[in-house]
Amino acid sequence: MSEMSPKEFKHILVGVDDSDDAQLAFRYAINRAKSDGAKLTIVSILEQDNMNVYEAMSKDFIHGQRSDLEAHVQQYQKLAEQFGIKDVTTVVDEGDPGETIVKDIIPALKPDLLVIGSISKKGVRRYFGSQAAYMAKHAPISVLVVR
Repeated sequence: MSEMSPKEFKHILVGVDDSDDAQLAFRYAINRAKSDGAKLTIVSILEQDNMNVYEAMSKDFIHGQRSDLEAHVQQYQKLAEQFGIKDVTTVVDEGDPGETIVKDIIPALKPDLLVIGSISKKGVRRYFGSQAAYMAKHAPISVLVVR
């Protein structure tokens, strides 16, 4: 009987925000990317429906929020590179996190594993938690929800 080895992934997509379990998801993703020799893409989505109408109308506010998020994602990229992942890219987009990742990012980047955290937070930082079930159900690739 042949040895049962787990599927090796070639391109791992990890969703991050600034919640504690996003860090758990990120830690799992970099370990898995290292053991599989996989490419890693770190994604974060600026959720505009969490902003009030004045914030959403303000280009300066959106730009500020987006540049904060981009800086945050670049910190994750540095950590992944320090950990020894050779091929690390980042994506910051705007919209509904679950839909944007499932309908835009996955088809564009063609990863074979999506890693996300599960905590649903209220307010501006609830990003991925409430979206985890949506992504697990609708993504065309394997999804790992880290708790």
